[in-house]
This record gives sequence, C-alpha cells and structure tokens, in this order.
Amino acid sequence: MAEEVAPLPSEPHDEEEDEDDEEDEPEPTPRPRPPAPTFNFSWKAFVYVFLGMLGFLMLIEQSLRNQIAGALGVSSSSPGPLYTAIGFGSAYLLVTMALAGAIEMLITSLAYNFTTDWIKAAKVQKWSSAFRKVQMEAIRSGKKDRIEALKPHQERLARLSGEVSIGQFKGMAITYFLLILIYTWVGLVIVHAPTSAQTISLHGSTLVLTQRVVGSLPVPWWFLIFSIYTIPFSMVFRRILKHWWLRRYLEEHPPAGAPSTGVTRGTA
Repeated sequence: MAEEVAPLPSEPHDEEEDEDDEEDEPEPTPRPRPPAPTFNFSWKAFVYVFLGMLGFLMLIEQSLRNQIAGALGVSSSSPGPLYTAIGFGSAYLLVTMALAGAIEMLITSLAYNFTTDWIKAAKVQKWSSAFRKVQMEAIRSGKKDRIEALKPHQERLARLSGEVSIGQFKGMAITYFLLILIYTWVGLVIVHAPTSAQTISLHGSTLVLTQRVVGSLPVPWWFLIFSIYTIPFSMVFRRILKHWWLRRYLEEHPPAGAPSTGVTRGTA
C-alpha cells in the first residue's frame, strides 16, 4: 500500500480546501473601546482653581494683594475681623505674628490633610521602595524579558504616584493663597503700627521690625521672625492631624483578626 506524500510548499494545492479552512476560522471579536473620559467640574475643583488663580494674581499685583489683606484690618483706624481678634491695637506685634502664624498653619494643615490620602501615600511609598530593588536586580541581570515584565507594574505605580501628587497639589492651592494673604496682612499691620511698637528689645539691643536683615536684600526682620514662627506650628499641626486621620481609619478599617471598636467615621 503506497504511502501518501504531503505536497511540497512549491506544489499547487487545492484552493477549495483553503477557502474551507478560512471559513472555519472564527472571526476575531472586536475589542470594546474604553469609555471616553468625562470631565466633572465640581464645586471643590472650582474652589481650588479660584484660590490658585487668586493667589497668583495677588503675587504679581501688589494693589490687589494689599486690598484683600487690608479688608482684614490693619490698624485701629481701619479695623477688620482679623485685626480685631489678634491685633491688640498694634501693641504686641510679636504676639500678633505668633497667632497669625498659628492660624495660617492650622488652616493649611487642615487643607493638606483633607486633600491627601495618607493610606494611598504610604502604600505608594512602600511599593516604590520595593519596586526600585526589583528593578535594579532586573537591570543587573541584563535579561530583557525580566525588564519588560516590570513595565506594567511601573505604569501602575506611576499612575498611583500621580494621584497622590494631584491630591497634594489641591492642598497647595489653598496653602498658596493663604500664605500670600497672611504674610501681606502681617506686613501691613507692622507698617501701620506706631514706630515705638515696631522697635523691640533683645538682650539690651533694639531691633526695628521694618529694617532689612541685610542691606542688599529686601527682607525685613519681621519677615524672618514670622517665617520662624510658622515652622514649628506647621510641623506640630500636620503631625497631629495625620495621626488623628490614621487613627480614625484604623478604627473604621481594623486589620484582619483585630476586633472592631464599633466607631463609625463622621464628617470632618
């Protein structure tokens, strides 16, 4: 019995068999298109954009900056809500500066804490540290397949890092506006204060708050002192609020195996 020999690639073959094979092959199903991104402009986004633009205009336009800050009150002859609360008639400028710094840092810390997802930020930081180690090992090995396998994880990590950065950027819009407002207000209060109130005594020597720290630099002493006031307030408020937020999160989402405290999260 003769054996059947398969035709060579160069030999002619039956076209009907090819047509039957093509008909038997299933047609590839089209991949569904991802939905088009929608742009939702909420009132929160409006507040962030408005404060950011207003802060930028205040930075470049001195008259607008002084007008908005002056509405808070700068002297006894032109009182306002903030001056009435912590101005003390321009008699205790250092106390006024300290309280203004505390108010500024408290509000900015609240805004920063409200717009930052601390859980996601901690996860991204932990994942980034672990991913860098794995990526360096893959690069040292010189194997392209290992490097290519890490690309999807790198893209996901970059997306999560961007989400955390966007949340922090929203808090910066409020911080930016308030920073310019309070600094301008403190400067106007000191300029409108009596000359005797602008002079303070330090270990037998006198210091005029409106004088420059260095003659060539336009930085007065009050600006430097007020900046020093804000640093500890910022560190304390941010640490307390972060600890409070994480504690509430753990109470609402206890780890596996931990008993629930039954505390429900309320409004901030």
